[in-house]
Amino acid sequence: MHWKAGENALRQANMAVLARASAEQLSALWAKAGLDAEHEMVRGPETGLVTVRGRIGGGGSPFNVGEATVTRATVRLATGAVGHAYALGRDKEKSRISAVIDALWQDETLRPKLTERILTPLARDLENADAAKCSETAATRVDFFTMVRGEDE
Repeated sequence: MHWKAGENALRQANMAVLARASAEQLSALWAKAGLDAEHEMVRGPETGLVTVRGRIGGGGSPFNVGEATVTRATVRLATGAVGHAYALGRDKEKSRISAVIDALWQDETLRPKLTERILTPLARDLENADAAKCSETAATRVDFFTMVRGEDE
């Protein structure tokens, strides 16, 4: 399948939303959407480890921070579309559902339904959670400043 640059970026954004979503919410929206499609597992779902890399100050030399558990899945629909998913943690069902959603999203006729019923609600909830975390963090912010005393001049 030939992907346009915009479609590829949108697919990546959708997969990021699915990876960050809670398994419970994804499962609930998936069940409510009624879009379950016949599919076969090509790979997994399987759990493994990935190395997490970091940089001091965001620009220093990279170093290995540690490892994180990741579960991945690849599915093929009866139509031939292949979907992939990776998610932190060990939830195999979340990875399977995410891979099926990725495969279904490749059908342009299903995109609006997937977006309306699953992807937009998940993205909205993630944005709300991020905003709440930012406001909690801002409430504990301390601004440091230096006062100049007269006798130091």
